[in-house]
Amino acid sequence: MGIFSRTRDIFAANMTELLDRAEDPARMIRMIILEMEETLVEVRASAARAIADGKEMRRALSRLDQLQDSWTEKAELALSKDREDLAKQALIERQKAADMAAGLKEEIDQIDETLKQYEADIAKLQAKLREARARQNAIASRLESAVTRAKARELLHGNRTQDAFSRFEMLEKRADFAEGRADALALSGPKSLEEELADLKASDKVDEELAALKARMAEKKND
Repeated sequence: MGIFSRTRDIFAANMTELLDRAEDPARMIRMIILEMEETLVEVRASAARAIADGKEMRRALSRLDQLQDSWTEKAELALSKDREDLAKQALIERQKAADMAAGLKEEIDQIDETLKQYEADIAKLQAKLREARARQNAIASRLESAVTRAKARELLHGNRTQDAFSRFEMLEKRADFAEGRADALALSGPKSLEEELADLKASDKVDEELAALKARMAEKKND
């Protein structure tokens, strides 16, 4: 009866409630699945033993039926020989065989009923096991998704990402500085022909203005 009590406990178990109360749902559902698998193995083993016992009892019942027929023939033979005493003994033996056969039939009926229970329990256990495995896959997917989201958030908001962006900014500043230097060097490079001619014209004008200024200052001095 222990196996039936165990399976009834499993059938009565509410997996959703168990998982809600569990600190580690993934571990809890692994334990539930393991318990169901072990129970299913035990139920199948018990069913196999019951089937074997039923076959053995049916063979014994067949032998008892043959024995009853044999004692009936012996009783008839004894009566044909006017040996009523032997016929009576033969009928007594036949009755013993009949009683044993009746007892075996009752046991066979009980085994058949037990096998029906085993068959129903196996079907229910398999259904529960499928449900538990589906829950396990769902929980595994949720946990994987949660881990992935956590990694993404850590990547977006974590210190390592901030450090990386800070380095990017520093590298960008270095690049800006390098580009500025390159531009400055380009400005101070060799002048074109047009630039040199323009400089010469500007120099001549400055020289003229300088000469005019000297002349005015000399005139003022002479006065």
